[in-house]
Amino acid sequence: MRTSGWIALSVSTLGISLLSASAQSQEITVAEVGRGFFQQYCSGCHGLEGKGNGAFAAYLKVPPPDLTLIAKRRGGNFPDTEIAEIVDGKRAVAAHGTREMPIWGQRFGEDASGSPAPLASARGQVLVLVAYLRSIQQK
Repeated sequence: MRTSGWIALSVSTLGISLLSASAQSQEITVAEVGRGFFQQYCSGCHGLEGKGNGAFAAYLKVPPPDLTLIAKRRGGNFPDTEIAEIVDGKRAVAAHGTREMPIWGQRFGEDASGSPAPLASARGQVLVLVAYLRSIQQK
């Protein structure tokens, strides 16, 4: 299975798990979970809505991009795999620094207690962020 197919399948599976676990039949989407991660871990630079206007943006040498325009900049296609690799650090982005820097911390490699997370858990956290970013794309 191609990587993008794997990502779609993983996001779908994660979404089904989250929906079945939600309380009182209140549905929560994968993108909504991703929004929470995004606001907690990414909004300082990228802004609450992903437009590149976070509180720390003015202090950066390279301004954060408007993440709502990812697909538009790529001819209407949202590159799930590329974005997942940027989020998890497999694809280097100079502005993000190294994996050892506090900007990355070890958040996507640890569980809530700070213990090493299983690979599936870390991958799931990345995928919900990708789902959120896909959901905020401008048409």
